[in-house]
Amino acid sequence: MVRLIFTALTCLVVCLTILTTDAAQAERPNIILIMVDDMGFSDLGCYGSEIETPNIDALAAGGVRFSQFYNSGRCCPTRATLMTGLHPHQTGIGWMTNPPNQTRGYSKPPAYQGYLNRQCVTLGEVLGTAGYATYMAGKWHLGFNDQDRWPLQRGFEKYFGCVSGATRYFHPVAPRGMTFGNQDIENPESTTDRPFYTTDAFTDYAIRFLKEHQENAKQKTDPYFLYLAYTAPHWPLQAHEEEIKKYRGKYRIGWDELRQRRLAKQKQLGLISEDTRLSPRDAEVPAWETLKPEKQDEMDLKMAIYAAMIDRIDQNIGKLVGWLKAHDQLDNTLILFLADNGGCAEGGILGRGEFRDVEKRNQEHSNSYGKAWANASNTPFRLYKHFAHEGGTSTPFLMHWPAQIQPRAEWYTSPAQLIDVMPTLLDVAGADYPETFAGNKIHTLDGISLRPALTGKPLERGRPIFIEHESNAFVRFGDWKLVGRGVSPAKGYQPQKWELYDVKADRTELNDLAERRRAVVDDLKSQWEAWAKRVGVYPK
Repeated sequence: MVRLIFTALTCLVVCLTILTTDAAQAERPNIILIMVDDMGFSDLGCYGSEIETPNIDALAAGGVRFSQFYNSGRCCPTRATLMTGLHPHQTGIGWMTNPPNQTRGYSKPPAYQGYLNRQCVTLGEVLGTAGYATYMAGKWHLGFNDQDRWPLQRGFEKYFGCVSGATRYFHPVAPRGMTFGNQDIENPESTTDRPFYTTDAFTDYAIRFLKEHQENAKQKTDPYFLYLAYTAPHWPLQAHEEEIKKYRGKYRIGWDELRQRRLAKQKQLGLISEDTRLSPRDAEVPAWETLKPEKQDEMDLKMAIYAAMIDRIDQNIGKLVGWLKAHDQLDNTLILFLADNGGCAEGGILGRGEFRDVEKRNQEHSNSYGKAWANASNTPFRLYKHFAHEGGTSTPFLMHWPAQIQPRAEWYTSPAQLIDVMPTLLDVAGADYPETFAGNKIHTLDGISLRPALTGKPLERGRPIFIEHESNAFVRFGDWKLVGRGVSPAKGYQPQKWELYDVKADRTELNDLAERRRAVVDDLKSQWEAWAKRVGVYPK
């Protein structure tokens, strides 16, 4: 009898364990992480723009929208942190990745070697070991010159995109061409009834991977992780003519009026406070009315193309969401969306390259819209990509997960940063972060899970957020932000260049309090110095 009871109890425990495990597995969401490239803080409809982004806006309205989320100010350092949860210096990409077929960085300190090291693990590697299928489409930019650095060798099962980084949209060519798996594609075929266009192709390959996952999964609940990294709207500015026509003429109001309109909409949305002051127009940028009509028309065209690129991203995200809905996957899919840095001022004050000749425009490698329009993209902030001020590091960020997030009208205001994405995804996936991986000791994480944001609860971080890129840096703790340009050059640390802002009262960083609040400056800069030493900012 005792043996019979013991056997019955054992069976009950085993059954309960199986049921509990199965339930936990079933609750694990699919994860889709979407990143866009060189898009400003105000370039989405839900963040103040006139650009049509109804699909992204719907995800924001149905999820949690962050008003204060920070990237790393530049494409590849941001991607390094996003993929690993570590500060970019810890991954080997403290500045930039190596250009294709060049050895820049190879003789530099380990923090600046120019490709992901093996003291970090990617989301693909960690989620893959936790039972997730792992797929990627789009821009890698984390190592190119040795195949050991490519996506399939860093945890992704399937890949389509540009390994090296930026590429032409209609006519990608080596070494910035398309790659499927580990195989370069010389003449990629269009995935739509229009000419080949990278934004379309990245989405369609992503959906293809999800279809194949659905067909091949052992169980219907087997989860997947998809990293969809668009190159748009990074230069070269190239878009389908159909979308360009929608926006042609809308920007003849000029950048001054556009900034005012976006600011008004941001206040109406509650994104920023009513008393927020618009930062002054960049001193190098001329007033719109000083341009001749022909130049105004050319600048309108540039911004129309830029807007068309974002519009097409939104259409493609709508296509992806439509596929999820059609296959009953949207409810248990966590979708995250963000940009890698602020609007890009590269290419001069008024931009560079060919725009009027469509055929020549679509063969360009680096035509851009310039500092003038980037200033508008980053409304209401000042400065741009590369910088640690709000204009360089503030990104739209949203999380959408119908099974766990109830739509709310309020903005989520707790400051957060890229270092928090890895802990969040490991949290919802039930995955463990390793101390070692493939025989290598792995750096520990500094970020925290954003799970409290799912229910509108504040984050409890307890320590500052730090950033350093290209000699620009910041420390954000509470409402204080210590930030500077040229603070950390190779010649040596320049602490006299720190500025201090109360970002609750002065989000546009117009009232430097460094001289009046020396105790705050000293405290934050000492914390930054300790952080910089720990993560390897120096030697450069």
